[in-house]
Amino acid sequence: MFEKVDLLINNSLIVTMNSKRDVIPRGYVAVRDGVIVDVGFGDGRSKYSAEEYLELRRSVVVPGFVCAHTHFYGLLLTGSPWFAFIEPPSDFQQNLQRIWWALDESLTYEDIYVSALLGSILFARTGTTFFKDLLDAPNVTLGSLDYIEKAVNEVGIRGLAGFSVTQRRSIEEGYIGIQENERFVRKTLNDAKTNVKGIFTLHASFTVTDDVLIKSKELADKYNTIYAMHVEEGLIDVYHNIERYGKRPFERLRDIGFLSPRFLAIHGVQITEDEMKILKHYDVKIAHNAMSNMINGVGVPPVGKFLDLGITVGIGNDGYVMDVFENMRATYLVHKVVNKDPRVLTPLKVVEMATVDAAKALNVYSRVGSIEVGKEADLTIIVPEIVHTPLNEHTIYGHLVNSFNGKDVWGVLVKGRWVTKERKVLTVDLEKVLDYAHKVIERLWDRMLSMESKYKVEWLKP
Repeated sequence: MFEKVDLLINNSLIVTMNSKRDVIPRGYVAVRDGVIVDVGFGDGRSKYSAEEYLELRRSVVVPGFVCAHTHFYGLLLTGSPWFAFIEPPSDFQQNLQRIWWALDESLTYEDIYVSALLGSILFARTGTTFFKDLLDAPNVTLGSLDYIEKAVNEVGIRGLAGFSVTQRRSIEEGYIGIQENERFVRKTLNDAKTNVKGIFTLHASFTVTDDVLIKSKELADKYNTIYAMHVEEGLIDVYHNIERYGKRPFERLRDIGFLSPRFLAIHGVQITEDEMKILKHYDVKIAHNAMSNMINGVGVPPVGKFLDLGITVGIGNDGYVMDVFENMRATYLVHKVVNKDPRVLTPLKVVEMATVDAAKALNVYSRVGSIEVGKEADLTIIVPEIVHTPLNEHTIYGHLVNSFNGKDVWGVLVKGRWVTKERKVLTVDLEKVLDYAHKVIERLWDRMLSMESKYKVEWLKP
């Protein structure tokens, strides 16, 4: 008798990312009720009968990629005339003031929904099945995370979402942001039907007071969630903390009891070696966003040193480019050039950072990030159109980092359910989404272009 399963993926090269990093040159993955029930060598048809059987020539099965950090709303400015309207920013602080804070303050609930629709589709089309999103929308704070949840559920991928708590305009708005985060965490915590869970997130240490930091950490402890914040992306963060508190950012966070293994520090570009030791001591995780760091001109974090210390680093995109292959490739290359050392980062390590390490950073490794029995069937199936050198268990990591791209993704499964298949989105009507989204985004751009340029920071006092 053959054992029955819902799906049998057969005769594929399988990149398990299990603890041994096994790569099966020709094998199968069996899925039942959204869970991986078997992974093995050879022909799975000798053991299983399946409701659906899939065998594709030159196919590669990898864990669904995990994005350690994104901003869906960042997609709304791609190609925007706003960049021609403003005086070009000359540093990171001006980037925030003239571009991102202008966008943040223009967002409506509909804009948030559209951005999450687009981001989820782009993730699914290019192989990412799980993410962490951080939303900045200070004029529509309360209820805003529901619109991300709605869009993500419609597309069918999964992730974590939090509101970016900030006090850049007033002390009060920080507490409103915390209120939204707690509301959404409570709403989604035990809801088995939603694909999005709430977490506690903050903008950056230079836009929040100690009280707000401590309150967010207490709530993350109460609900046992991760919590995240941009730290030391630009030098403005460092200078502000030294001026106001007499300490560098990670020193300040340590001294108020903010750090823990559930804290995800986004960026860490300007970090010192002493601060790295602090991160190691508290087992803080890092979300690395190479392409965003490049476009913002902030520098390159010492990821090689993080890894040497045993700090967990996951790859994110910071809302810039959603294709995980582009982000892996940028990560692989930039650290070689900045260190003038081609040995920095191997293809295997980069793939780990986009799968198992990102899952560990988001505290979801028990469920996703590798292809193992008992884990949920979040799978990405790659069928490259052209493979110009042999594709096998010895070359696969090099191909994942150096030659594959998002267009090579043939299909994506989330908990055993097809989200994309045959390079098409199955869960939403892509053409209708794009027609609708473009109209919404044009209205957003019109609102932004009609505003006065007035984005100045009201610096917080300690």
